Amino acid sequence: MAFKVVVSQKDTTYQIDLETNDKQLIGLKIGEEFDGQIVGLDGYTLKITGGSDKNGFTMKKDVEGPRRIKSLLTGGVGYHPKAAGVKRRKTVRGNTISDDIVQINTVVTKEGSKSISDILNPEEEAEE
Repeated sequence: MAFKVVVSQKDTTYQIDLETNDKQLIGLKIGEEFDGQIVGLDGYTLKITGGSDKNGFTMKKDVEGPRRIKSLLTGGVGYHPKAAGVKRRKTVRGNTISDDIVQINTVVTKEGSKSISDILNPEEEAEE
């Protein structure tokens, strides 16, 4: 399954398209950390902050497992009400990465020796 891994580092965001046949990311939950070598960032440690599935439903930390449920939301991830006190039933995805997830949002917790832009775009460095 192909993943789009979005890596945020301070005020800069990078998107990595990951074609993976090994199941190293499957089963990880929101809030867990993993080695950046899985996505090609040697020396980095990444923390999962969220994601979305193939139909665009967001992952919610409160929902256990990889399932999709309809939940009554008053705000937060998955629903932003226009007025105070408004509730709505919305579909959200659980907090566990499965085959249905296509985008994984991460944040850098430990930096490596090289910057992410140097790792992802080595040809730009050679041109300068």
